[in-house]
Amino acid sequence: MARVVVDVRLKSEILDPQGRAVQGSLVRLGLGKVSNVRQGKQFVIDLDGDVNDETLKKLHELAGNLLSNPVIEDYELRVEKA
Repeated sequence: MARVVVDVRLKSEILDPQGRAVQGSLVRLGLGKVSNVRQGKQFVIDLDGDVNDETLKKLHELAGNLLSNPVIEDYELRVEKA
């Protein structure tokens, strides 16, 4: 069994109003020296069996087109043993 984790974040040049709101809250709640906060989302996909090259290629295709919006988001994909 394999676990695939896909982290999706807004591209650095895209304004992140939710991250800014969290940043302001962190400062108001006493966590000083917060210079930036970026929010994102994570997908955890459990697969039966190992991940071969074909499966990995398909996962990247899906992460780039279904799980993220390639115009405004970047993704990172990693495979872990479940």
